[in-house]
Amino acid sequence: MQETWRWFGPDDPVSLEKARQAGATGIVTALHHMNQGQVWTVDEVEKRKAEVEAAGLVWSVVESIGVGEEIKTRTGNYREKIDNYKQSIRNVARSGVKTICYNFMVITDWSRTNLMFKLPNGGYALRYDRVDFAAYDLFVLKRRGAEADYGEAEIAAARARLAAKSEAEVAELERNLIDWLPARDFAYTRDSFRDMLQLYSEIGIEDLRANLVEFLKEITPVAEEEGARLCIHADDPAFPIFGLPRVMSTADDVRKMFQAVPEEACGLTLCTGSFGSNTKNDLVAMAKEFGPRIHFVHLRNVTHEADGSFYEADHLGGDTDLIGVAAAILTEEERRRSIGRADTEIPFRPDHGHLMGDDIGQKSNPGYSFVGRLKGLAELRGAIKTIEAFRSGRVS
Repeated sequence: MQETWRWFGPDDPVSLEKARQAGATGIVTALHHMNQGQVWTVDEVEKRKAEVEAAGLVWSVVESIGVGEEIKTRTGNYREKIDNYKQSIRNVARSGVKTICYNFMVITDWSRTNLMFKLPNGGYALRYDRVDFAAYDLFVLKRRGAEADYGEAEIAAARARLAAKSEAEVAELERNLIDWLPARDFAYTRDSFRDMLQLYSEIGIEDLRANLVEFLKEITPVAEEEGARLCIHADDPAFPIFGLPRVMSTADDVRKMFQAVPEEACGLTLCTGSFGSNTKNDLVAMAKEFGPRIHFVHLRNVTHEADGSFYEADHLGGDTDLIGVAAAILTEEERRRSIGRADTEIPFRPDHGHLMGDDIGQKSNPGYSFVGRLKGLAELRGAIKTIEAFRSGRVS
């Protein structure tokens, strides 16, 4: 497994030099300044590649070429944006970056209610609080029809939670949910977010799935021609929020996509934290079942709570068996070597680290500080090398 590191470009507070010190050999990045549906030009791709290589690293994975709402809804200038997407695939692949991660989450990307959840050890984690989310959805955003998504007890708890919050706390909750995301060059207001929700009011789950399949049937042949691998990222959290359709939340969602688009170039980013947010998902089983089409892996963990809340745990803590997942990925790599596949080394990155140590109080993208990911990568590296040692017979 290739150790990689997410880097948000020249403005990232965590430098490429630090990524190299952490032990990563590959970088996962994107042209974040060119993510409104335009073509990623060869000049800009080569410029980013040169920045990465100057630090002694390689650009291993694109994450992500953004998929615009026009493509997801098949409205407006979606034809132009799909054509631009195809050309961007060609340009990055011809520059040597063959693994392309993307997502099909509508309106939002990953969503958390708290970006500074204090842990018992004094560090901070990302958290999704079901009651806080309901309080915002029901009584701040006042989404039409939201009451149907919650039980009476949940609504009462949400009302009481909101009444206990100060104006500043409500503003922070709103900012966390709709107006902040690393490397996104725009922010929603409450009104513009409501407008976007209205855009999806007539689009159900199967409508969105059909739009995903149509998109993939157009871009997958381009990826095949260029020797590239597409790998869709899970919904995060992997269950419905804001009444929006979700089509990459469960193992069955993955199966349906693979059945509709059987080409190997159409693959999966196995994000153990995102898929792991849904308690119905068995990540070890998914790693085994979908192994041949897993092109990229995000390794992180979550701890679930009884009411549907969760927070991001230590990489080897939480409710997901990351050692079992890593073992399954190593088995898949062995299988690929045995049949002569070229992509025998699957890239992974330590996803979302805790804010801890000297990083506390310093500028960083939530989930992407240095020390927490350094710790996570070290733990994962140790686990992977231990699995390899047992399999080779060096230890027993």
